[in-house]
Amino acid sequence: MRKPRDAFFLRAESFFNLGTEIERLDSEPFGGPPIIDSYGGRSLHEQSHGESFFALFMNRFRGNSLFILDEPEAALSPVRQMAFLSVMHALVRAKAQFLIATHSPIIMAFPNATILSFDKARLHPVKYAELEHVTLTRDFLNNPQAFLKHL
Repeated sequence: MRKPRDAFFLRAESFFNLGTEIERLDSEPFGGPPIIDSYGGRSLHEQSHGESFFALFMNRFRGNSLFILDEPEAALSPVRQMAFLSVMHALVRAKAQFLIATHSPIIMAFPNATILSFDKARLHPVKYAELEHVTLTRDFLNNPQAFLKHL
């Protein structure tokens, strides 16, 4: 691991609080540029949950950084999750590193990702195709009626 120039910890459940704190700090006269400028210049509360997450990824994230993300897919549609993969790809090429806790088969599909599972007593690597989230999602999408008939 390289020493990152910057770091960011995202927890989906507390992202609302981040937006509130940015607005509070920007309302006080510190003399510096508004913090919200680092998030695209638009209040995170004036955007949908997914738009505000994506504003974070597009404006706050940069290369040579470490990002620890807890379920970043929580606010993202499948299309936005794929767009997030594109952002991640560009940032990894710029020497960013990601540590992500996710249930998203889309995000776990990131090329050459090391996937670690906590399913057993010890942390262990697992192949993408063997992940329960991947097989369950694939099976459901291939035959939703087989699952829905049990409702």
